[in-house]
Amino acid sequence: MFSSCGLRALLKCSVGVFRETSAVSVRPWSCSRLPLLSGPTVSKGGFAVPHPVRHYARVAKKKKTGPESQLGDLPPTMLKADYAAVPLAQSTDDLVKRLLSLELASHREKLQLKTQQLIAKVQRDENDRNSVEVQVAILTARIRNYQEHLQKHHKDKANKRRMLMAIDRRKKLLKNLRLVRFDTFEKVCEQLGITYTFPPEYYRRATRRWLAKKEFCIKVFKAVQKQKAEQKMKQHLGTTQSEEAKAAGAQTQ
Repeated sequence: MFSSCGLRALLKCSVGVFRETSAVSVRPWSCSRLPLLSGPTVSKGGFAVPHPVRHYARVAKKKKTGPESQLGDLPPTMLKADYAAVPLAQSTDDLVKRLLSLELASHREKLQLKTQQLIAKVQRDENDRNSVEVQVAILTARIRNYQEHLQKHHKDKANKRRMLMAIDRRKKLLKNLRLVRFDTFEKVCEQLGITYTFPPEYYRRATRRWLAKKEFCIKVFKAVQKQKAEQKMKQHLGTTQSEEAKAAGAQTQ
Protein backbone atom coordinates (compact mmCIF):
# COMPACT_ATOMS: atom_id res chain seq x y z
CA MET A 1 0.00 0.00 0.00
CA PHE A 2 2.84 2.38 0.83
CA SER A 3 4.46 1.58 -2.48
CA SER A 4 1.30 2.49 -4.43
CA CYS A 5 0.94 5.79 -2.57
CA GLY A 6 4.52 6.70 -3.29
CA LEU A 7 4.09 5.87 -6.96
CA ARG A 8 1.06 8.14 -7.21
CA ALA A 9 2.92 11.03 -5.55
CA LEU A 10 5.84 10.58 -7.94
CA LEU A 11 3.52 10.67 -10.99
CA LYS A 12 1.82 13.87 -9.75
CA CYS A 13 5.16 15.60 -9.32
CA SER A 14 6.33 14.60 -12.80
CA VAL A 15 3.08 15.91 -14.41
CA GLY A 16 3.45 19.26 -12.65
CA VAL A 17 7.06 19.60 -13.81
CA PHE A 18 6.05 18.77 -17.40
CA ARG A 19 3.35 21.46 -17.35
CA GLU A 20 5.78 24.10 -16.13
CA THR A 21 8.37 23.26 -18.79
CA SER A 22 5.78 23.25 -21.57
CA ALA A 23 4.40 26.62 -20.45
CA VAL A 24 7.85 28.12 -20.54
CA SER A 25 8.79 26.65 -23.95
CA VAL A 26 5.68 27.88 -25.81
CA ARG A 27 6.42 30.85 -28.06
CA PRO A 28 3.96 33.06 -29.93
CA TRP A 29 3.24 31.88 -33.46
CA SER A 30 4.55 34.09 -36.21
CA CYS A 31 4.45 34.17 -39.97
CA SER A 32 8.18 33.44 -40.21
CA ARG A 33 7.50 29.77 -39.50
CA LEU A 34 5.41 29.51 -42.68
CA PRO A 35 7.65 30.58 -45.55
CA LEU A 36 5.09 29.48 -48.12
CA LEU A 37 2.60 32.21 -47.13
CA SER A 38 3.38 35.51 -48.77
CA GLY A 39 1.79 38.93 -48.53
CA PRO A 40 1.15 41.48 -45.81
CA THR A 41 0.16 40.26 -42.39
CA VAL A 42 -2.02 41.69 -39.64
CA SER A 43 -0.89 41.16 -36.05
CA LYS A 44 -3.54 40.38 -33.46
CA GLY A 45 -2.06 40.05 -30.00
CA GLY A 46 0.90 37.69 -30.27
CA PHE A 47 -0.16 36.05 -33.55
CA ALA A 48 0.37 37.19 -37.13
CA VAL A 49 -2.65 36.49 -39.36
CA PRO A 50 -1.95 36.62 -43.14
CA HIS A 51 -4.42 38.16 -45.55
CA PRO A 52 -6.52 35.72 -47.59
CA VAL A 53 -5.05 35.03 -51.00
CA ARG A 54 -7.39 35.70 -53.91
CA HIS A 55 -7.45 32.94 -56.49
CA TYR A 56 -7.88 33.48 -60.19
CA ALA A 57 -11.43 33.34 -61.56
CA ARG A 58 -12.50 30.11 -63.22
CA VAL A 59 -13.32 30.01 -66.89
CA ALA A 60 -17.05 30.04 -67.52
CA LYS A 61 -18.36 26.78 -68.95
CA LYS A 62 -19.78 27.00 -72.43
CA LYS A 63 -23.36 25.95 -72.75
CA LYS A 64 -24.03 23.03 -75.04
CA THR A 65 -25.68 24.30 -78.19
CA GLY A 66 -27.90 21.60 -79.62
CA PRO A 67 -29.69 21.62 -82.97
CA GLU A 68 -32.16 24.42 -83.58
CA SER A 69 -35.81 23.80 -82.88
CA GLN A 70 -38.30 23.54 -85.71
CA LEU A 71 -40.33 26.26 -83.97
CA GLY A 72 -37.41 28.72 -84.04
CA ASP A 73 -38.39 30.24 -87.41
CA LEU A 74 -41.85 31.28 -86.13
CA PRO A 75 -41.78 35.04 -85.39
CA PRO A 76 -43.26 35.99 -81.99
CA THR A 77 -45.43 38.69 -83.59
CA MET A 78 -47.35 36.16 -85.69
CA LEU A 79 -50.94 35.57 -84.66
CA LYS A 80 -52.20 32.19 -83.52
CA ALA A 81 -53.81 29.79 -85.96
CA ASP A 82 -57.32 30.48 -84.66
CA TYR A 83 -57.01 34.28 -85.05
CA ALA A 84 -54.91 34.56 -88.21
CA ALA A 85 -57.97 34.61 -90.51
CA VAL A 86 -59.96 37.07 -88.35
CA PRO A 87 -59.78 40.61 -89.87
CA LEU A 88 -60.63 42.29 -86.55
CA ALA A 89 -57.50 40.81 -84.91
CA GLN A 90 -55.29 42.77 -87.31
CA SER A 91 -56.70 46.17 -86.29
CA THR A 92 -56.92 45.77 -82.53
CA ASP A 93 -54.80 47.31 -79.80
CA ASP A 94 -51.14 46.35 -79.40
CA LEU A 95 -51.82 44.74 -76.04
CA VAL A 96 -54.56 42.56 -77.52
CA LYS A 97 -52.30 41.65 -80.45
CA ARG A 98 -49.65 40.57 -77.99
CA LEU A 99 -52.15 38.35 -76.18
CA LEU A 100 -53.22 36.78 -79.49
CA SER A 101 -49.68 36.39 -80.87
CA LEU A 102 -47.16 33.57 -80.46
CA GLU A 103 -45.21 35.51 -77.81
CA LEU A 104 -47.59 34.27 -75.11
CA ALA A 105 -48.71 31.10 -76.88
CA SER A 106 -48.18 27.59 -75.56
CA HIS A 107 -45.98 24.96 -77.15
CA ARG A 108 -49.03 23.09 -78.41
CA GLU A 109 -50.35 26.14 -80.28
CA LYS A 110 -46.93 26.75 -81.87
CA LEU A 111 -46.72 23.13 -82.95
CA GLN A 112 -50.20 23.34 -84.46
CA LEU A 113 -49.17 26.38 -86.52
CA LYS A 114 -45.96 24.67 -87.65
CA THR A 115 -47.93 21.60 -88.74
CA GLN A 116 -50.23 23.79 -90.83
CA GLN A 117 -47.20 25.38 -92.52
CA LEU A 118 -45.80 21.95 -93.45
CA ILE A 119 -49.20 20.82 -94.73
CA ALA A 120 -49.47 23.93 -96.93
CA LYS A 121 -46.19 22.99 -98.65
CA VAL A 122 -47.26 19.55 -99.84
CA GLN A 123 -51.08 19.50 -100.01
CA ARG A 124 -52.71 19.04 -103.42
CA ASP A 125 -55.32 21.81 -102.98
CA GLU A 126 -56.75 24.01 -100.24
CA ASN A 127 -59.29 21.39 -99.11
CA ASP A 128 -56.80 18.50 -99.01
CA ARG A 129 -56.65 17.13 -95.47
CA ASN A 130 -56.29 13.34 -95.79
CA SER A 131 -53.89 12.57 -98.65
CA VAL A 132 -50.63 10.68 -98.24
CA GLU A 133 -48.62 13.89 -98.52
CA VAL A 134 -50.58 15.57 -95.73
CA GLN A 135 -50.19 12.53 -93.47
CA VAL A 136 -46.42 12.56 -94.07
CA ALA A 137 -46.27 16.27 -93.17
CA ILE A 138 -48.22 15.73 -89.93
CA LEU A 139 -45.99 12.80 -88.94
CA THR A 140 -42.86 14.82 -89.75
CA ALA A 141 -43.85 17.66 -87.41
CA ARG A 142 -44.72 15.14 -84.70
CA ILE A 143 -41.43 13.22 -85.08
CA ARG A 144 -39.32 16.37 -84.87
CA ASN A 145 -41.20 17.45 -81.75
CA TYR A 146 -40.46 14.06 -80.14
CA GLN A 147 -36.78 14.33 -81.08
CA GLU A 148 -36.45 17.76 -79.45
CA HIS A 149 -38.20 16.47 -76.33
CA LEU A 150 -35.97 13.39 -76.05
CA GLN A 151 -32.80 15.47 -76.29
CA LYS A 152 -33.73 17.07 -72.96
CA HIS A 153 -35.47 14.05 -71.41
CA HIS A 154 -33.61 11.03 -72.80
CA LYS A 155 -35.17 8.66 -70.25
CA ASP A 156 -38.72 9.21 -71.44
CA LYS A 157 -39.38 5.72 -72.82
CA ALA A 158 -43.06 6.30 -73.60
CA ASN A 159 -42.43 9.22 -75.96
CA LYS A 160 -39.51 7.35 -77.51
CA ARG A 161 -41.85 4.48 -78.33
CA ARG A 162 -44.38 6.90 -79.85
CA MET A 163 -41.61 8.48 -81.95
CA LEU A 164 -40.48 5.10 -83.31
CA MET A 165 -44.08 4.19 -84.15
CA ALA A 166 -44.50 7.48 -86.03
CA ILE A 167 -41.23 6.88 -87.92
CA ASP A 168 -42.38 3.41 -89.00
CA ARG A 169 -45.74 4.79 -90.12
CA ARG A 170 -44.08 7.55 -92.17
CA LYS A 171 -41.65 5.06 -93.69
CA LYS A 172 -44.52 2.88 -94.93
CA LEU A 173 -46.33 5.87 -96.43
CA LEU A 174 -43.19 7.09 -98.21
CA LYS A 175 -42.47 3.58 -99.53
CA ASN A 176 -45.95 3.30 -101.00
CA LEU A 177 -45.79 6.84 -102.43
CA ARG A 178 -42.43 6.08 -104.05
CA LEU A 179 -43.84 3.03 -105.83
CA VAL A 180 -47.02 4.78 -107.02
CA ARG A 181 -45.94 8.38 -107.77
CA PHE A 182 -42.21 8.93 -107.79
CA ASP A 183 -42.37 12.63 -108.76
CA THR A 184 -44.63 13.43 -105.80
CA PHE A 185 -42.34 11.40 -103.54
CA GLU A 186 -39.31 13.47 -104.55
CA LYS A 187 -41.26 16.73 -104.12
CA VAL A 188 -42.45 15.77 -100.61
CA CYS A 189 -38.94 14.78 -99.49
CA GLU A 190 -37.52 18.03 -100.86
CA GLN A 191 -40.18 20.30 -99.34
CA LEU A 192 -40.11 18.67 -95.89
CA GLY A 193 -36.34 18.06 -95.75
CA ILE A 194 -36.62 14.28 -95.42
CA THR A 195 -33.75 11.95 -96.36
CA TYR A 196 -35.17 8.60 -97.45
CA THR A 197 -32.87 5.63 -96.76
CA PHE A 198 -33.52 2.17 -98.09
CA PRO A 199 -33.93 -0.57 -95.48
CA PRO A 200 -31.48 -3.52 -95.61
CA GLU A 201 -32.62 -6.44 -97.73
CA TYR A 202 -31.74 -9.03 -95.12
CA TYR A 203 -30.25 -8.80 -91.66
CA ARG A 204 -29.62 -11.48 -89.09
CA ARG A 205 -27.46 -11.56 -86.02
CA ALA A 206 -24.40 -13.75 -86.65
CA THR A 207 -24.29 -16.16 -83.70
CA ARG A 208 -22.01 -19.19 -83.40
CA ARG A 209 -24.88 -21.57 -83.91
CA TRP A 210 -26.05 -19.73 -87.02
CA LEU A 211 -22.51 -19.66 -88.48
CA ALA A 212 -22.04 -23.40 -87.87
CA LYS A 213 -25.43 -24.13 -89.44
CA LYS A 214 -24.59 -21.96 -92.43
CA GLU A 215 -21.25 -23.71 -92.94
CA PHE A 216 -22.94 -27.13 -92.72
CA CYS A 217 -25.61 -26.10 -95.24
CA ILE A 218 -22.93 -24.90 -97.67
CA LYS A 219 -21.13 -28.27 -97.41
CA VAL A 220 -24.38 -30.15 -98.04
CA PHE A 221 -25.16 -27.92 -101.03
CA LYS A 222 -21.72 -28.52 -102.54
CA ALA A 223 -22.04 -32.28 -102.02
CA VAL A 224 -25.46 -32.32 -103.70
CA GLN A 225 -24.15 -30.28 -106.63
CA LYS A 226 -21.22 -32.64 -107.02
CA GLN A 227 -23.55 -35.67 -106.96
CA LYS A 228 -25.79 -34.10 -109.59
CA ALA A 229 -22.78 -33.37 -111.79
CA GLU A 230 -21.64 -36.99 -111.53
CA GLN A 231 -25.13 -38.23 -112.48
CA LYS A 232 -25.17 -35.92 -115.49
CA MET A 233 -21.75 -37.23 -116.57
CA LYS A 234 -22.98 -40.84 -116.25
CA GLN A 235 -26.09 -40.06 -118.27
CA HIS A 236 -24.00 -38.33 -120.91
CA LEU A 237 -21.59 -41.27 -121.10
CA GLY A 238 -24.53 -43.72 -121.32
CA THR A 239 -26.12 -41.80 -124.18
CA THR A 240 -22.83 -41.57 -126.06
CA GLN A 241 -22.20 -45.30 -125.64
CA SER A 242 -25.70 -46.15 -126.85
CA GLU A 243 -25.27 -43.89 -129.86
CA GLU A 244 -21.92 -45.50 -130.68
CA ALA A 245 -23.47 -48.96 -130.38
CA LYS A 246 -26.27 -47.98 -132.71
CA ALA A 247 -23.80 -46.54 -135.20
CA ALA A 248 -21.68 -49.71 -135.07
CA GLY A 249 -24.77 -51.90 -135.61
CA ALA A 250 -25.81 -49.81 -138.58
CA GLN A 251 -22.35 -50.13 -140.11
CA THR A 252 -22.34 -53.95 -139.75
CA GLN A 253 -25.72 -54.19 -141.47
